[in-house]
Amino acid sequence: MVQLASAPAMNEVTFRSDTVLSDVHLYTPNQRHLMVRLNGVGQPVFLSQFKLLWSQESWTDSGAESGDHKDVHTEETLPTRTGSRGLPPRSDHSDEGSSLQAGADTAGQEEAGTQLDEDGDLDVVRRPQATSYPNPASPPRDKVHPMILTQEEDIMGDEAQDSSPHDVIKIEHTMATPLEDVGKQVWRGALLLADYILFRRDLFQGCTALELGAGTGLTSIVAATMARTVYCTDVGADLLAMCQRNVALNSHLAAAEGGVLKVKELDWLKDDLCTDPEVPFSWSEEEISDLYDHTTVVFAAEVFYDEDLTNALFKTLSRLALRLKNACTAILSVERRLNFTLRHLDVTCEAYDHFRSSLHALEKLAEGKMHFVVEPVEASFPQLFVYERVQQLELWKIVAEPII
Repeated sequence: MVQLASAPAMNEVTFRSDTVLSDVHLYTPNQRHLMVRLNGVGQPVFLSQFKLLWSQESWTDSGAESGDHKDVHTEETLPTRTGSRGLPPRSDHSDEGSSLQAGADTAGQEEAGTQLDEDGDLDVVRRPQATSYPNPASPPRDKVHPMILTQEEDIMGDEAQDSSPHDVIKIEHTMATPLEDVGKQVWRGALLLADYILFRRDLFQGCTALELGAGTGLTSIVAATMARTVYCTDVGADLLAMCQRNVALNSHLAAAEGGVLKVKELDWLKDDLCTDPEVPFSWSEEEISDLYDHTTVVFAAEVFYDEDLTNALFKTLSRLALRLKNACTAILSVERRLNFTLRHLDVTCEAYDHFRSSLHALEKLAEGKMHFVVEPVEASFPQLFVYERVQQLELWKIVAEPII
């Protein structure tokens, strides 16, 4: 008889060896991350504060233009800075993203300081452990002790108290998950896409938009500050519940602009939307009609890490374009991740290569009633979130128009 493993206790943190960690969370390795709960499989769930700056003056005063990310992180959470209201003209920001990246690159080069030993190997200087060095030259590295807090406790600290409710986005997320749960993390491709959304107010203002593979919902929340309606979609009851929680935490942001944000299930492997009222996050007939009648923007961030899922997403995108009554613009963010594979005995980026092949196939699609125009988006727009805008981050725009 096979004995099933019991579920982990809610006070027991569990990790697996095949976990992945988003680069977004690597900026504050020594900070005191506050864990609000454990999810059903024992993964710690954190609540981070993403601070919004609504004016150029506050952005400049924050010191973020210098590229020094350490100065803008709070002790409790992993904040990110952005702004959408009262943005100055685009020309005032034309070099801001590049200056941020230049500062980050310079800092990285200085910190790395290529030092070689006598054999020509890279000599990596490691931070001393307090237990190994009784009298270290610098203060010992702080240990990270996740703490489980209740929702009633003050989880944001003094900085949140000094901010108005419209200055922060609160996101529940995990930090280290198996590959199948990466949607519960915050990825910098989502932040790049959010930057673009804030920059393209003309595209998102008053529109009906659909996000595919929304994950924590951060990008949909940003879009809802401008759009009339945003359908925030993904699959998995646990993930959608986390996304719904984030929407509730930030409902005042969409409400302030009159926007509506709805969390719905959308499975790329199925042709039709779920309308069963007994299924959580299913669609009503009115919502489906609104989706097909009014949607003009579709967006997706960091969902191209598996070839089968990439195939399913492009199939879903094509199917949606045929059903939408209006011409549609799709914005996709992707990161080129290089990996050494034994199959090739070389550094490759197979998931990215497959994504590019799928783009090419969509553009060359000869049959059907739709015409797809694919073009890259230059990442020269303002960087209002604090993250590392590496060259491997890309945005692609697809315009789907009916063939007359």
